[in-house]
Amino acid sequence: MRILIVEDDLEAADAMERGLSEAGHACTRAADGQEGLVAARDGEFDVMIVDRMMPKMDGVTLIETIRREGDQTPVLFLSALGEVGDRVAGLQAGGDDYLVKPYAFAELSARVEALARRRETGSVQTLLRVGELEMDLIGRSVHRQGKEIDLQPREFQLLEFMMRHAGQSVTRTMLLEKVWEYHFDPQTNVIDVHISRLRSKIDKGFDRPMLQTVRGAGYRLDA
Repeated sequence: MRILIVEDDLEAADAMERGLSEAGHACTRAADGQEGLVAARDGEFDVMIVDRMMPKMDGVTLIETIRREGDQTPVLFLSALGEVGDRVAGLQAGGDDYLVKPYAFAELSARVEALARRRETGSVQTLLRVGELEMDLIGRSVHRQGKEIDLQPREFQLLEFMMRHAGQSVTRTMLLEKVWEYHFDPQTNVIDVHISRLRSKIDKGFDRPMLQTVRGAGYRLDA
């Protein structure tokens, strides 16, 4: 399991990473909320463990931000703030669970495992939202500001991938591997052509473009 640990207490983060790594999980660390936001945008994780009170950006703001961008990775909040109002605020911000400090590592590990199982078995995401753009994975429909956008199957796959990585720079290699299932560069302009068609459909006629070209990096869908 890939776990992102966002914790400014280095001793606590060390202990967490050591225990989770010994259990066979791959851990990525971030020492403050701003680092955590960058890591969440750049990587794909099965669970995020986020301290609530941190420098540069607090945990609640961090999770509110990634939820607005369409990231639905399960989140376990850690906090010394244990009142009912504190727990409710964390859950309302987009957290999936809330563990009060001090805690037993065995409980932390069990809660992380439960969040991962819930994601695998209980909550298959069928509706994606990025800003004013909405995709229904069951009905295979896309709307922006209530206006239906007609997409070809490959365009739908491409937009789904971009929405799942909203706010992140997506490279040509990522698109080739994940959308076209090529594990090599066929040296064609297939991506450019499809990006151009997709951009004309989701941005034309609207005030602000959402599908951006990132010079030297790839593309990004912004809310």
